[in-house]
Amino acid sequence: MPHPNAINGRFDGEILLALNVPGDAPYHPCAEAFPADDVPRSTVTHLTDWGQSTVYAGTRRDIRMSLPENLSGDAALLVCQDGKDYVDSNGDVRAIEVLDSLMRAGAIPPTVGVFIDPGQSESVPGQRNVEYDTMDDTYVTFIDDEVLPLVEQTLKVSLSKDPAQRIAMGISSGGICAFNMAWQRPESFGKVISHCGSFVNIKGGHEFPRMVRSTPRKPIKVFMQSGEGDVNIPLGSWPIANHQMADSLEYAGYDYRFEFGTGGHNRRHGGALFAESLRWLYGESGVGRSTEDDEKMQNEILSRIREVQALRDQAAANEKR
Repeated sequence: MPHPNAINGRFDGEILLALNVPGDAPYHPCAEAFPADDVPRSTVTHLTDWGQSTVYAGTRRDIRMSLPENLSGDAALLVCQDGKDYVDSNGDVRAIEVLDSLMRAGAIPPTVGVFIDPGQSESVPGQRNVEYDTMDDTYVTFIDDEVLPLVEQTLKVSLSKDPAQRIAMGISSGGICAFNMAWQRPESFGKVISHCGSFVNIKGGHEFPRMVRSTPRKPIKVFMQSGEGDVNIPLGSWPIANHQMADSLEYAGYDYRFEFGTGGHNRRHGGALFAESLRWLYGESGVGRSTEDDEKMQNEILSRIREVQALRDQAAANEKR
């Protein structure tokens, strides 16, 4: 007898089988996740059960903030969804340790980290999906208008307004959320790190590849990661969705990088690449197309189209003789 929750013998609950797969074995936290003893360490401030949002009224959440030592001037910014797991000093990413190592090496600018957890709501089930998977600017408005002023006030810092100095990051629904933050407001967030991004139809995220292809290119730089063992359930295939997203970024001429490995739906591969992803985002990769490149390409395409059309017209005229 078919199980009442099965679709074609498959379950959305199979997502649990992708959280830890044999293909994860090669991946370990990057070397920068273990700072040398002489590396200055950021100070971490933890706001517990913060509930002053008006954008998401009635929600409460934890927010962690990392402040580099001896910061002067405007700080670069990393905003990370599902923040508590990214800052776990025994976790797969150990984000603050990596930031400290890279800042000491001069590989990235002095950076304030904002590690924010999804809201908890008594009235709205699935608040994380409401915040992370909704395809509008509500969440980035929440970050820009409520969270970042709170960070500046709490830490007594000034955050850079330059989008090239501001990164959004997350995994799964947090990964598509990070991309959506930059997509909706590229003047605020110019860089993205998406780990195993949920570019599937949870709340319309499967539309992003089409939107990227058919919308004038936005000034954002994107680092994506997924793997062979990522989620494949009735709701969608994360490996295919991430490949489609990367193909669309390539098609539209974005400055992007896609690392597809053997791992599952977790932070292990992304953690192994975290220092490299930050270096790449701040480097001059030169992958994206310029307006001049677009014009050259369009002229070449138009020339080829005219040649094909001329051959078709000639063939049609020959048939009439």
